[in-house]
Amino acid sequence: MKALLLHRTTDLTQNLLPLTLEHVDDPSPGAMDLLIQVKTCGVCHTELDEIEGRLTPPEFPIILGHQIVGEIIGMGNQCSNYKPGDRVGVGWIYDSCGKCAYCKQGLENLCPQFKATGKDAHGGYAEKMCIPETSAFPIPELISDTDAAPLLCAGVIGYRSLALTNLKDGENLGLSGFGSSGHLVLKMAKHLYPNVSIFVFARNPSEREFAMELGAVWTGEHTDTPPERLHAIIDTTPVWKPIVEGLRNLAPNGRLVVNAIRKESVDQDILLQLNYPEHLWMEKEIKSVANVTRNDIREFLKLAADLDIRPKVQTYKLEEANRAVVELKQGKIHGAKVLVFG
Repeated sequence: MKALLLHRTTDLTQNLLPLTLEHVDDPSPGAMDLLIQVKTCGVCHTELDEIEGRLTPPEFPIILGHQIVGEIIGMGNQCSNYKPGDRVGVGWIYDSCGKCAYCKQGLENLCPQFKATGKDAHGGYAEKMCIPETSAFPIPELISDTDAAPLLCAGVIGYRSLALTNLKDGENLGLSGFGSSGHLVLKMAKHLYPNVSIFVFARNPSEREFAMELGAVWTGEHTDTPPERLHAIIDTTPVWKPIVEGLRNLAPNGRLVVNAIRKESVDQDILLQLNYPEHLWMEKEIKSVANVTRNDIREFLKLAADLDIRPKVQTYKLEEANRAVVELKQGKIHGAKVLVFG
């Protein structure tokens, strides 16, 4: 099969071809695994973290990709929930121990043995992949392969982030960064909280324009001050400045939810500008998002189908994955980027 392999970490500002297109052996499913023919795979900022070494896979080479939609073409002899021909999706969660206190509470995202698709096991930048049956999810019929891919990470992690804000209808929500996840959170929030006012911070004028088209009441750059204080902010940026600026714009008792697996170090010194009375006092709270649970994926896919939540998508062929990754690094974002096979 054809696959894109990452052989080593690299600097995407210097290397525009970090992934190598190769022919490799087809994967073979274990007793409890499904073999999937990949149809689409989303391109996520987490792949940039892996390529540039902020989130290093335990072994190289690795096949990246964790927003996968495909068709089951084989399965192990202990699989019983699916049949060949079924359409399923795969997200960031590849596996967990199933036995620890976190797993027993449905918080397998916090499991010490959590394994991630496209990092701890080969992912979807390939024509075929294997996944434990417990980490494959039926895709609602109303959602296309292309639309479903970004929902499996950008959508699901946005869903978890929104839940963690403890937002109430009629409050003010800030979105810091407006890429694949941000625009889906805006759509979600408008459905779930009809009276919410959404304020978007983005460096790119086209992203700010896109946010207004989707229903934001205000947009600005990260250093701008919105006309009202915000009860919650979801940060999806890879840097630190939006954290400091976000805390400044929070209302008392507000919550800043950081939706990022890793942050870049390029502007980390800005944290020295934190001023307790301005940024942290008045019971403001910072909370991080760690991965997603299986239940997050199940719940969000149903919600996306019921509310007709669909992403804005740019498509690329598998052979164009390097271009998609580099454009993401360069901030050339207008919705979600998706690799389409066939």
